[in-house]
Amino acid sequence: MTNSEEALKYIRDGMIVGLGTGSAATAFIRALGERVERGLKIIGVPTSEKSAALAKELGIPLKTLEEVNATLDVCVDGADEFDPQLNLVKGLGGALVREKIVAAAAKQLVILVGPADSGIKRSKAKLGERGVLPVEVVPFALPLCQRKLTELGLAPILRPAGDKPFVSDNGNYILDCKLKPIDDVVAFERQLLSIPGVVDTGLFIGMADVVLFQDHESLQVLTR
Repeated sequence: MTNSEEALKYIRDGMIVGLGTGSAATAFIRALGERVERGLKIIGVPTSEKSAALAKELGIPLKTLEEVNATLDVCVDGADEFDPQLNLVKGLGGALVREKIVAAAAKQLVILVGPADSGIKRSKAKLGERGVLPVEVVPFALPLCQRKLTELGLAPILRPAGDKPFVSDNGNYILDCKLKPIDDVVAFERQLLSIPGVVDTGLFIGMADVVLFQDHESLQVLTR
C-alpha cells in the first residue's frame, strides 16, 4: 500500500479536504480523484493554482478558504524533511505560505513522505540535515532579506524559473537558504520572521498530526 492510499483512510463523505502541493500531494489528489469518481462526496481546498488545476481536471469539487469559513476537516500534503517531533521543512514546491495557511485551518494535518528514493529526509535528531529552507519574501524587500539572511549564514539563493525569478501564487519571491541542523527551531523561525519583508518560512513547527512515511515496501504511521 502506498502512503497516498493510506491517506484516503482519513477521508470520509462530507469532509472538506485541504489539497497540498508537490509530488506526494499530486499522487494523493489523483488517488482522491478516483474515489470521487466512484461516488465519494468531498470538497477540496487547494493550496496552489497547480493543485487546483489538477483537482478540477479530476472532477474534485473545489471551494476557497473563504467559502468554507476557514474550517477544514483534514489537510493532506507532503514534506521535504521531518524530525522525530514531526516538525517539518516544506516549500520546495514553492507553495509554502498557502500550504501553511490551509494546514492551520484544518483540524488534522496528514503528511505524506517518501518513497525512499524521492530525496525526502527523515532527520534523526534535528531539522536542517537536508540543508535547504525555502523563505518567501516580498519582492520590494529582496535586497534587505538577502543581506539579513546572509548575515545569519544562510547563503540565500533566489529561486529561478527559467531566466526569471520564480514567483509564488502570492506574487512573491522564494529564497532557498543553506541550512544546518537547527538547535532551537522555534527561536530560529522567530528570528527569520522578524526580518521585514519575510512573508513566511518553510518551517512547519508543531503542525503535523500524522506522518505517513513510505520507505521502499514498508509504510510507517507516525503520530504526534
